[in-house]
Amino acid sequence: MTVKPLVILPDPILRRVSEPVARIDDGVRRFADDMLETMYDAPGIGLAAIQVGEPLRMLVIDLAKEDEEKAPQVFLNPEILASSDERSVYEEGCLSIPDYYAEVERPATVRVRYLDLSGETKEIEAEGLLATCLQHELDHLNGVLFIDHISKLKRDMVIRKFTKAAKKPL
Repeated sequence: MTVKPLVILPDPILRRVSEPVARIDDGVRRFADDMLETMYDAPGIGLAAIQVGEPLRMLVIDLAKEDEEKAPQVFLNPEILASSDERSVYEEGCLSIPDYYAEVERPATVRVRYLDLSGETKEIEAEGLLATCLQHELDHLNGVLFIDHISKLKRDMVIRKFTKAAKKPL
């Protein structure tokens, strides 16, 4: 398994809409392992393929706490089928926007259809942190960042900060 370099704001690839995974083969399974390794190394609880420069509709999540056994989940071509009217607010962060956190309001529950690594169609009803994480990572697949859910003023400040940092020589 390989730890991949993370794509960091303001890289324009983060705004690309990802393409469906056409075929699930050993390459896709290896890539899923690399994504999980990258997410664990960061450390994070979710990662979309676009965040390592691959515009594929693929994401990985593991909400296990440090003292718990790992519980990796891989979602290929995920789509939200339904979301609740009830809302919840979580403080979100993003591996592509390091060290920045903001409260984001999203639907409290979602139903998601996806393919697993064996190509089987699955559905999951998610609530709480899993619902938030799925929505956050699914946003990535559509070129949307969590900062798009905060005020324009705060979003512009974050983008300016990361654009300035990207221009500094190493």
